[in-house]
Amino acid sequence: MEKLNQVMLYVDDQEKAVNFWKDTMDFVVKSEGELPDGFKSVEIAPSDDNETSFVLFDKAFIKKYSPEVSLEMPSLMFKASNFDELYESLKDQGLTGHDIIDMPEGRVFNFHDTQGNYFAIMEQK
Repeated sequence: MEKLNQVMLYVDDQEKAVNFWKDTMDFVVKSEGELPDGFKSVEIAPSDDNETSFVLFDKAFIKKYSPEVSLEMPSLMFKASNFDELYESLKDQGLTGHDIIDMPEGRVFNFHDTQGNYFAIMEQK
């Protein structure tokens, strides 16, 4: 293997998830793909040239076509160079899970999306 290319995220409301990542987190939609039964996949990333992206799938699609796959949300840690600004923005929107915590590796905080999934951000050093 060479690198982690994509992370597949299974969501209850795909449109709501896409809007959260675009509007709140400033991600870009890299592509959309048509799937059976009117479902679609949506690839998003922090920028067009980012090596790793998310592909958002509706949980109903995964349940139907890949029932053996776990629908649990992975625990993801992001790095951010605009750490304090991002924290304040998410805090103002009521999306932070706690205050900033000092860890040996750097400062960290949690945030949640509009579907209650939690993620973490670490200050880029």
